[in-house]
Amino acid sequence: MELYSSTVGFFQEGGIFMYPIVLVLALGLSISIERWLYLTMTKTKNKAVWSKITPHLKSGNFAGAAQITSKSKAAIALILTYGLTRVRSARRREDIEKAMEESLMEVMPRLEKRTHYLATFANIATLLGLLGTIIGLIRAFTAVSNANPAEKADLLSASISVAMNTTAFGLMVAIPLLLAHTLLQTKTTEIVDSLEMVSVKFLNAIAEHSEARTAQRAT
Repeated sequence: MELYSSTVGFFQEGGIFMYPIVLVLALGLSISIERWLYLTMTKTKNKAVWSKITPHLKSGNFAGAAQITSKSKAAIALILTYGLTRVRSARRREDIEKAMEESLMEVMPRLEKRTHYLATFANIATLLGLLGTIIGLIRAFTAVSNANPAEKADLLSASISVAMNTTAFGLMVAIPLLLAHTLLQTKTTEIVDSLEMVSVKFLNAIAEHSEARTAQRAT
């Protein structure tokens, strides 16, 4: 109960700028949760699709792999669909590789979507806190100028401590948002790296299958 009372008192003493900082916090948390769930689901779906496709790639059954990727909405399925489609018409590895790079460029904006807002919200929260403190200090000095000289020191110190609440709250919001931004960027990078690795494995599987077919024809 005492913690609740002190928290409410801290918020009320901060002034009107505490409310937009709360709004920034709410927006940042909602984006963080949504992005974390999306990236986690994307990673899980990618692993599931890749485990289904791997046997088909090893056996050279590209038609079977294409059936699996065409039915999935996972990021890895989209990239492999581009590659499998190009396998039928392309003669060079570079043509297939370019098609898959094009699909990766299409997937990346979905993975990075809204994450950059978190860094912006962190900066906004910090700046709102500083602005609230500056305005609070202006009001404090204005009020102190008309006060009794004997009370000026106590009144000024009390007013400054209240004005500092917005800066403290702004930093309390900014730090978690920056941390969430870093974590989401790291998770996104891991997914992109895994997609690039899968692309290389896919191209190598096609190359091995082509070499095997060429060897069989030669014999």
